[in-house]
Amino acid sequence: MRESSVAGIQRGLHGQIVEVMAQRILSGTIPEGATINVPDLQADLGVSLTAVREALKVLTAKGLVDARQKRGTFVRPRTDWNLLDPDMIRWHFSDSDVRPELLEELHEVRGIVEPAAARLAAVRAQDSHLEALDTAMAAMESATDDHAAVAADLAFHRALLAATGNELLTKMEVIMETGLADRDRLVHKVKPSDDPVPSHRRVLEAIRAHDPVAAEQAMRELLAKAAEDLHEVRGS
Repeated sequence: MRESSVAGIQRGLHGQIVEVMAQRILSGTIPEGATINVPDLQADLGVSLTAVREALKVLTAKGLVDARQKRGTFVRPRTDWNLLDPDMIRWHFSDSDVRPELLEELHEVRGIVEPAAARLAAVRAQDSHLEALDTAMAAMESATDDHAAVAADLAFHRALLAATGNELLTKMEVIMETGLADRDRLVHKVKPSDDPVPSHRRVLEAIRAHDPVAAEQAMRELLAKAAEDLHEVRGS
């Protein structure tokens, strides 16, 4: 086997160890404040002690664990966790059955960010931004399965944030993407005939018309529909 292939397998195993350990912490299986017995964890996972220690370094960087003399390795309080880390967001939403309120929290964040983003985009969007939004709309209209529909929706909201011309707002896609994809898959599974095109097109056309008030209102209406869909899915 080539050296590069071996390295790829090692990185894959390392990632799996990190994810398993992270999920145990996020789910409360290893609670906040708990001391982690590293040799016991190594034996439970069936991997080398070195692999466990390397994984703990990753989790330390994400604020999940820490180590102190005499105390050993322990889980840090949730208030110390780096919840905006892309991996942390993905792990959280993969655990959304345990914490269903995560989707509600995402909707609250979207309600704060996206109407303002639509207003800014209507003022600042350049031709390249409109082209990206048009491309996403075309993909949304032609989507024939859930995967394509989710990808098109993510592309639209990513392009919307980029159209604000604000680099910090653009980085909010880190929060949006995983959670929005999870929400879309859930809604499409229960409401496969739901058509997202009209609400998104109203946002796009207001941005194209450089009408910030209309763009913000259209986004608020889109989010209100998203909230209704989520409530309906939850009820079913």
